[in-house]
This record gives sequence, structure tokens and C-alpha cells, in this order.
Amino acid sequence: MTTWKEQFHSYAQQLLDEGKAPGAAIAVARDGELLYEGTFGFRDREQQLPLSLDTVFGIASITKSFTCVAIMQLQEAGKLSVHDPVVKYLPEFRAGDHELTARMTIHHFMTHTPGIAPMPYLDGAMRRSMENDPAVIGTKAEEELKTVPYLNTYEEVMEAIAGFEGKPLSEPGGAFSYNNDAYGLLGAIIERVSNQTYENYVATHILRPLGMNRTVFSVDELADQDDVTVLYTNKRIDDENQIIAAPIWHDAPAMRAAGFLKSTVNDLLAYLEIFRLGAAGKPTPILSADSVRQMLTPFARMDGHRSYGYGLMVSPAFPDGLLVEHGGSLKGISSHIFSVPDQGITGVILVNLDGVSVRELVLGFLNSYFARPAGAPLYAYDPYEVADEQLSLYEGRYSSQEWVSASIVKSDGRLFLEVDGLSYPLVPVQKDSFIFQKRDSIPWVEFFRNEDGQIVRMSYGLRQLTRESTKALA
Repeated sequence: MTTWKEQFHSYAQQLLDEGKAPGAAIAVARDGELLYEGTFGFRDREQQLPLSLDTVFGIASITKSFTCVAIMQLQEAGKLSVHDPVVKYLPEFRAGDHELTARMTIHHFMTHTPGIAPMPYLDGAMRRSMENDPAVIGTKAEEELKTVPYLNTYEEVMEAIAGFEGKPLSEPGGAFSYNNDAYGLLGAIIERVSNQTYENYVATHILRPLGMNRTVFSVDELADQDDVTVLYTNKRIDDENQIIAAPIWHDAPAMRAAGFLKSTVNDLLAYLEIFRLGAAGKPTPILSADSVRQMLTPFARMDGHRSYGYGLMVSPAFPDGLLVEHGGSLKGISSHIFSVPDQGITGVILVNLDGVSVRELVLGFLNSYFARPAGAPLYAYDPYEVADEQLSLYEGRYSSQEWVSASIVKSDGRLFLEVDGLSYPLVPVQKDSFIFQKRDSIPWVEFFRNEDGQIVRMSYGLRQLTRESTKALA
């Protein structure tokens, strides 16, 4: 009989092979003891150099949880409150009119709910590292980069946001839409409150106390720089998609709080103990159990199953108990951390190629461990009917200023999501809510209405896209 480890290992190998991932490192612990470890491929494909649980990978947006830990520490120290207005610490910050800006709190930034539409400024903050990258030169991203200013300081980011012409999505707290720019500015708040650079604060108050000696913002800081992954990415060369070595790390000094740490599987397992222990009401070395529980509160609904806490996604109705998780994606990086505190489980998945479906590996592991088929769907959906004439109301083209666009088209009595040259049939599950299948994952698409009941936005890829037209190809 196949053991759960064999089932998961086989599933992981197949998914990584399909994604052509050069290398991956995966480990899961239970009550702090290693339960599973697996390394796949190489940290350097060309030189066939092996991986370990101490190999340094990029972790991208997993950094956001570290930023929120820092904010919670400062709240414990009495230096701020998450319910303070942002302008208390960043008086020059403005997004929309002054009254709207004044209602935005640190909590809204931490939960992606300031009500600001998606903005293109992360690329402005990364522009210097991107424009000299051979992996970017000659691509669509190179052209997009030319449309954003260089944003090298927090002040320049705030100036760009003040000039942003996109309409607010909602009042603060009224709409979830993933926002890297707000997270970047949490770094500015940490700096002004602590009188330390963001990077120094994180190293002094989080990394060193936890013994995370191979977790850094720049690999130049590492004593041992050999066991560091080479980054890989997809690039079209001669009309063919190829996976190329792309060793330049993208960086954004003004937005490091949004996603620029590098780490290892072992270091992240040590970090995840904070959430496992705190969720059980136990003290942790760097944060009180109360602060951890606040971070794990489902403050903002993301879709039908997941909500956002502080720097972490939480699924209260997950079959095996509360699921805590966060992923990360940048060039050369696909990362995911997860925990099921009720079961004592913590896990880390790091891959040195962007675009790999690492969340499917998380669910594949949990399915395997809890005696379900690796690719089994986690949730059942009752049939939900939408009248044919109602389906037409969703049709149209939707986009954001983060260079994301999608079309909803109706054909043969069904709706289809068209994005990145692919088409997915949508299945209605609730009022204004649909799902679709993408390999073994089941993403949600939700539609949002204005006061007159007209559909004006849709959610896709954790962002809210604004309806541009009622014709998909207009």
C-alpha cells in the first residue's frame, strides 16, 4: 500500500516536473519535529548543484508576515496602535481626498483594505534592478517599466500615490484588494516609530532572536554565499517559451517590507513555531500569544474560504482545522508557508522558478497526510443557478493599473474567464461568486456592484479589477 509520504512525494514530483521547476525544497514539521523533507532538482541547474533545507531562496511576499510581526511588537511596546491613522506617522501620505486619507489606519494597510485600487508602483520601486536584467530586456515588462517613475525612497512612493488617478474602491475597510504599496509604507512606519531602518529592525527583533542566521534582505550579508539558489524564469526566445537562468535579484529599497527577504526551509520552520505556539495560547520568544491570535483573525474576506489577517491568510473552515498560510512570487521565486495549528503542523515550500503552483503542493501535502487523494477538492459546492439573462450582466473587460486584465464572455449559456490567452469555464456558487478549475486548484472570481446594482468590478488574483467595458474584446 502507498504511504502518505510516497503519495505526496510522487504528486510533488509530477507537479514540479510539469512546471519545469529547476529546484525545490520542502519540509513539514509536527510539534516542531520534522515529519517530511524532500529536495527536488538543483539550486544551480547548469552545474547540477544540490539543494538542502539550508539553501537560501527568495521568499517574496512571505516577508509581509514579518512586517506585521514588527508592527505587533511595536504595539506591545506601546509605541503605536494598529488602529492609529496612517497619517499620524506619515503626515505626507495622501490617497484620494484628505478626509478619506485620514480614515485609513495601520490595520487597513495590514489587511489590504485601505480601499485603494491596484497601483503600478512596486515596479517603480524595483525599476533600477529590473531595467538592467537580461531576463527583462526585450519583454513586455521592459516596456511597462518605462511608464513608471523611479521610486527609490518612501517619500517618492508617497508622492506617486498622491498623484494616482485611479478611483478608490471603497471606504477604508470596505474592500479587500492586495496592495504591495501599502505594505511598503508599513516599513516607513516601522522606521519612524523605532528609529531604526526597517531591515535593521527585522534583523534585530525577529531574525536574530529566532536564530534565523540565513535569512537576509541581501545575499551579500551571508557568511556562506555558496548554498544560495540561482533564480530561473520563463522567457520567450525565438517564439518559444524557455526557462533561463536569471541570477539578478530584483530589489525595491522603498518597498522591502512588501516582499524582499531571502530565507531557507529550516529558518522558516523556526519562524512558523511563533504561530503554532501563539495559536495555542503559549508564549513565543518574540510575540505574545494575544498578538499572534490577533494576526490570525480573519479580518478581511478574500474569497469563499479564505480571509486575510495580518500578513497571513487564514481559512477557518479548513477540513483539518484553521489553515494559516501565505505565498510569495517574484522573478525566480515561488514560495509558500503554512500551518494547521490545531494539528501542530508547520510547513515550507520554496522553488527557484516563478509561476509554479506551490499552493497546490500545500494542499497536496495536507490531503495526503490526512488520508485523502493528493489532488482532492477540499470543499463541496451546492448547485447554484443563474438565469441566462443574468449571465450577460457580468460580461465585459476588466483591468487594473497593475497591468492585469481579464475578460468575461458568455457562450452557450455559460460564462468563461479569458486571461493570459487561456479560457476557463466559470461555475456559479453564490450570488455574484463563481469558481473555476486550474489544474488541482479552484480559484474564486467575485463580482462587485455599485449602489445602483450595476456590476463595476471583479476579483481576480487577489486584486479587484475595474470594469472597462461591457464588451469583452472592446
